Amino acid sequence: MKVKTRFAPSPTGYLHIGGARTALFSWLYARKHQGEFVLRIEDTDRERSTQEAVDAILEGMSWLGLDHDEGPIYQTDRYDRYQQVIQQLLDQGDAYYCNCSRERLDKMREEQMANKQKPKYDGCCRGKNLSACEDTVVRFKNPQDGVVEINDHVRGKVTISNQELDDLIIQRSDGNPTYNLTVVVDDWDMQITHVIRGDDHLNNTPRQINILKALNAHIPEYAHVPMINGSDGKKLSKRRDAVSVMQYREDGYLKEAVINYLVRLGWSHGDQEVFSLEEMIEKFDIDDINKSSSSLNIEKLQWLNQHYMKQMSPEKLAEELQYYIDKAGLDISNGPDIVAVMKVYQERCSTLVELVEDIRYLYENIAEYNPKQAKKQFKGDAINVLRSLKEAYENLNSWNAAAIHQVVEDTVEKLGVGFGKVGQPLRLAITGHGKSPGIDITLELLGKEKTLERIEKAITHIENT
Repeated sequence: MKVKTRFAPSPTGYLHIGGARTALFSWLYARKHQGEFVLRIEDTDRERSTQEAVDAILEGMSWLGLDHDEGPIYQTDRYDRYQQVIQQLLDQGDAYYCNCSRERLDKMREEQMANKQKPKYDGCCRGKNLSACEDTVVRFKNPQDGVVEINDHVRGKVTISNQELDDLIIQRSDGNPTYNLTVVVDDWDMQITHVIRGDDHLNNTPRQINILKALNAHIPEYAHVPMINGSDGKKLSKRRDAVSVMQYREDGYLKEAVINYLVRLGWSHGDQEVFSLEEMIEKFDIDDINKSSSSLNIEKLQWLNQHYMKQMSPEKLAEELQYYIDKAGLDISNGPDIVAVMKVYQERCSTLVELVEDIRYLYENIAEYNPKQAKKQFKGDAINVLRSLKEAYENLNSWNAAAIHQVVEDTVEKLGVGFGKVGQPLRLAITGHGKSPGIDITLELLGKEKTLERIEKAITHIENT
């Protein structure tokens, strides 16, 4: 059969980082084998599912570039099919109606736990041959003997005794199908060959396999991926960790870096850290997924992001930066060409948010000077240094980095001071914070007119302080 994988999130919130990694693994496996990747929205929980969450999932998948060959398919559009399969299981004797009350079930479980037994349904209605009526559910008649074997691509061979499984509910009393029924029908109908999902679903897998067997359906291969821990090694926390995929975009990370980061959370290929998308597709294999959990490492993501920013063409980086320029309310129409700025700045920052803030001074007037830097740099002979620089730059005909740098050197020699006594006050006067590339390149980008205006403003500031 052609390889066919799926990503099947529940639309109850944003696209979680763990879900995005599962989607990536499923997408890569399908692409590696020239197969198909299905996006399925499991929205049967009508109370918690929202259109906003659906949109967030689709936005996250689109941003990451995880395109689907089929879908999005919504489970709420398939209710008639689920009812058909439930009826089939009833007709062939693999399911039955149950009218056990909530009170009886609660009491049964309390007694089982008190006796240190695993809580599970006791099969009270299994042989009663009840008919459908108000408050009845439908249960799957799980085999009572034998075992379920799962040859998991990550965990190896997993064997579960059928005696550990109870007769799970496949249709609630309100007529709605349950997760374990819908996922089986969907995987069957969509001819899914490989199910790659979090290992929190491992306890569902033997139940789903038994339903598939009862339907004489093809059983997919499974790969249960360990969960992702937070940066502290503990369970992911919204309070401590960035767990939404789109939060990484908002924080200024390139999708290429996030994809590379995600693939390395639980998968490796030798000592290689950086992978192009083509290399991921070529080298990824579910048999190489680690058995142990991975932890978020923001330093690794920052390193990867800086790598991709350095490797990107200045034109492409400028294009990527536009979202953050707009978000920051920065008007770049009155300033140096943004591509020229990228050529200078793309190796200096680790995120696009940081990059926008670092270049802000090139496009906006300086409202104030960094107090600590001003106290340090705007003292002593700084005012005479700035006056001398202003005079020299006013008379400079060729506004280029070499000529600008020569003025600095001439000023150092003329005043008999160290280079820092000239360069640092000038840098603070130009930027407001004292942080920039080489002063000659910085002034060339800023332009002669703005350079003179800012030196004059700094002189006035020192005079009035």
